[in-house]
Amino acid sequence: MDFSLLAWGDAGWGDDLARGALVTLAVAVCAYSLGILIGTGLAAMKLSTVPPLRWLAAIYTTVVRGIPELLVIYLVFFGGGAALRAIASGMFGYEGYIDLPIFLTGMICIGVSAGAYSAEVIRGAVQSVPKGQIEAAIAVGMSKSQRFWRVLVPQVARFALPGLGNVWQFTLKDTSLISVIGLVEIMRQAAIAAGSTKEPFTFYLVAALLYLGLTSLSNRGFNAAEGWANRGVRRA
Repeated sequence: MDFSLLAWGDAGWGDDLARGALVTLAVAVCAYSLGILIGTGLAAMKLSTVPPLRWLAAIYTTVVRGIPELLVIYLVFFGGGAALRAIASGMFGYEGYIDLPIFLTGMICIGVSAGAYSAEVIRGAVQSVPKGQIEAAIAVGMSKSQRFWRVLVPQVARFALPGLGNVWQFTLKDTSLISVIGLVEIMRQAAIAAGSTKEPFTFYLVAALLYLGLTSLSNRGFNAAEGWANRGVRRA
């Protein structure tokens, strides 16, 4: 291994890999946030008393969890651009080429998958809240909004944290797949550096260490959040 290749500036690729790590982190955070929003909506649909909503949510989670994330990326990447061009042509008569920005495409691709897994985590967390606590809140005269924010949400967050931590970890790692659409994150930057220097082992090893560092820090963060959320909870 030639560690001089990892120098910063024009002499090496260290700063380029660091920028790639920041892009990876930015995509993961945005995709994870989108996934939580999608998952919350899907969980509400799955718990709804309206059958069509439950069916739509079940179809979404079954399809997205049943196909590879790489295929989801290709479908969103090519399908999103085609949909935009069709809308622009049909509504505005614009016949030029339109495509989604690469960063936005990557965020949507990963967020779509994260949303399907988050939905099941959140749905399970909601169902884990003891019904007796909701009944007790009703008995003391809490309104529906008070029951939601003071009783349901804090406990759902506590029950969901471990599962959502796992969703974050695979969301972070799945960002490596969006290198196929040209976004320069860790894997794409490592591939560029490896091709330029003919030192693939060096740069892919560094990429592995960067991912390991990000996931390890994330794991510590979620463990701390779980500890905070479980303060005062009686253990069996």
